[in-house]
Amino acid sequence: MPARTPHRRSSAGLAPAFSRRTLLRAGGLGFLGLNLAKLLEAEALADANPAPSAGLPSQIKSCIVLFYYGGPSHHDTWDMKLDAPAEVRGEFKPIATSVPGIPVCEHLSRCSKVMHHLAVVRSMHHTMRNHNSAAVEALCGRTPLKGDLELLANDPTSDFPCFGSALSYLKGPTPEVPAHVALPHVMYNIVKLPGQTAGFLGPQYEPFQVESDPNAPNFRVSEIELPAGITLSELESRQALLARINAQMPSDDALPQGTMNAYYERAFNLLRSKKVRRAFDINQEHEQTRERYGRNTHGQAALLARRLVESGVRFVGVHDRVHNGANNWDTHDNNFGRLKDDLLPPCDMAFSALVEDLHQRGLLDSTLVIMLGEFGRTPKINGAGGRDHWPDCYSVVMAGGGVRGGMVYGASDKLGAYPDRDAVTPGDLAATIFWRFGLDPSIELHDLTGRPFSLATGKPIQGLFG
Repeated sequence: MPARTPHRRSSAGLAPAFSRRTLLRAGGLGFLGLNLAKLLEAEALADANPAPSAGLPSQIKSCIVLFYYGGPSHHDTWDMKLDAPAEVRGEFKPIATSVPGIPVCEHLSRCSKVMHHLAVVRSMHHTMRNHNSAAVEALCGRTPLKGDLELLANDPTSDFPCFGSALSYLKGPTPEVPAHVALPHVMYNIVKLPGQTAGFLGPQYEPFQVESDPNAPNFRVSEIELPAGITLSELESRQALLARINAQMPSDDALPQGTMNAYYERAFNLLRSKKVRRAFDINQEHEQTRERYGRNTHGQAALLARRLVESGVRFVGVHDRVHNGANNWDTHDNNFGRLKDDLLPPCDMAFSALVEDLHQRGLLDSTLVIMLGEFGRTPKINGAGGRDHWPDCYSVVMAGGGVRGGMVYGASDKLGAYPDRDAVTPGDLAATIFWRFGLDPSIELHDLTGRPFSLATGKPIQGLFG
């Protein structure tokens, strides 16, 4: 995707002369009274030749991906190995579900009741063994160019775009609401976890990032609130003023028109939109509904995701947990205690409530819901009572969007170590997502150096549908 040559503009008629640098020093969007300065930090690079639509009919309207950072153990959730040795089988017992013959872990009791809506893929696999590189597989459907050395997410010429950003690029904006929202935080593993950005597609396709706890009594999204003491008419006057200033800047300092459109229009549209404010106003939900999702950060984030797709948001990423360490799914020690006491209860409540709620509201057929981590855990329990990283085989759960509920796709071997039947890759999952949105996975994208990449490297898992 080649960089654009800045437009040449005259600075005549503007006194004193303002430069882009001066405006940024004065506070960027703070000049307008907006709390959206981050939108100005990057230079938008608009592709002069957008990738074409595949011409396929759109099958779904939205997608919610619930990402459980750290790597949930498939042995202790969706793919229990009851006949394996004790050092593989673990401590948990299975329970029956709403679908005879498909048991799940005893600590997924609420999910067991919606099994007829779910499809469990038990044969997902890739080769990335650290969290950062595996996150690229999970959230972008690609093997990072640096393989397991992919530790940073700061090179836009090589970072792959996440699913929501690729969809924003190919399908365009959504009316009145952001096309892509990520919540309730940015994930970190020492550095910002790769796979959360628009990568080489450019900053204008970044998700609308929420970084506040929807379970907090004072939850608010400052980016969609008018600044104190400023009316909408005053804001629009400032928008017009800024456009005049930009048009009269020296050529080297003027903001590229595409950049101004991509950022300022996005900012102003969010501030104007009552629909956006209603979608984020989680306090409008009945308390019973909030309790059903779970009165915790993850549960309320899942509820907010439902509100967002209901308002027209195309893609929502719900990120569970933040940092490496004890407070996530990276259970190298005390695997069973942490799953039972901390990790599984909010996950069980939130995911089952989301599926039930979407179904009751008539939104499940048009919304694809995916529950996944970046990999699974080792078959053998280690000396600390934990399980270690294991990308060689793990489970992904899907619902809605045309998925045939009450089924298992693929199989792992008797130890849950490797796929035994119908192996699936993250590239296949990516292709499935794009295919369900009516896009051809073979569409070609180009990075900033012009290198071509197909939208997805795999093939849609068509056996999950129909």
